[in-house]
Amino acid sequence: MIQFYTGHARPGTSIIFDSMHRDRKRVFVDLRKWDVPVVDGQYEIDQFDGDHAVYLVSASDEGEHRGSIRLLPTLQPHILGSLFPDLCEGPSPVGAQIWEITRGCISPRLPAAERRRERNRLTSAAVEFALLNGISRFVCVADSSWLSQILALGWICEPLGEPRTISGATTGALQIHVSEQTIALLRAAGTYEPANLTLGTADASRPA
Repeated sequence: MIQFYTGHARPGTSIIFDSMHRDRKRVFVDLRKWDVPVVDGQYEIDQFDGDHAVYLVSASDEGEHRGSIRLLPTLQPHILGSLFPDLCEGPSPVGAQIWEITRGCISPRLPAAERRRERNRLTSAAVEFALLNGISRFVCVADSSWLSQILALGWICEPLGEPRTISGATTGALQIHVSEQTIALLRAAGTYEPANLTLGTADASRPA
């Protein structure tokens, strides 16, 4: 089951969010060496984690993070439009039906097969969320380690401009088209996993 949460929970108020941000720190800061903010020495939290963000989260019954994706409306500040607009050949896409998909994070504690399954479940959940909420396109910024995976998932995506080297990694901007046919495309590629997407509640994410 994938739960979605609207808005951010500050450190210390949510078991699930704290576990997610610890894994984001392990993946993006410790392993991938990104130069991004770390709060209290253990949580990767940036300026886009706020009231407008939507989080799709897979977690154990105990609230331990397994995988997550952050979605940002492009009518609000987001990574591509705010930090990397020059990755787009033209203006960065903005609109009520266009959201940014970012901070895809799978727990490094999981074995490889489980990581792939969580990635596929979260991708499927993102598509389901988009279809339920009138989102027709996702945009994203991805470096070389993620570009090939994103392209191989089966959905329709295209570059927004020429990739360039950022902090030693080839990085590009993509747009992903979402329609009623997208789930069929994921099925054909073998990457669709039913997400059983449900609304997460604040009470369920807080320590007892």
